[in-house]
Amino acid sequence: MHRFVSKANVDHFINLLNGSDLTADQRANITKLLIDELDKLAHDLEHLEFAERKVADGRDQVNRVRDKRNSHPFGTTEREQAERLLVSCENLQTTLEDFCHRLRTKVYNSPGKTISTAPRRT
Repeated sequence: MHRFVSKANVDHFINLLNGSDLTADQRANITKLLIDELDKLAHDLEHLEFAERKVADGRDQVNRVRDKRNSHPFGTTEREQAERLLVSCENLQTTLEDFCHRLRTKVYNSPGKTISTAPRRT
């Protein structure tokens, strides 16, 4: 049951992070919660497939937001808002891709480690 809740929480946190109405502190806190929930799923191939789906969905989201940003003329408030959202989506995508990479490494190479002990990019 906890895996179902963790997956639902991951979806919820991703939806929140894809929004544009968060402060930097809120975004940082939600990102930490997202990583904590992803960490709970770091046990087997089934969860790797879940993480890879989230990465693929995230790539699509980044492309949609980039297209939306590009549809607005330079110098407009709409473009500035879309640019901020794009940066947020790209940061989320980096988080998801890093997690997926660490999970892949854990599943295939290091069964004794937890995902949170893996190195992270800065």
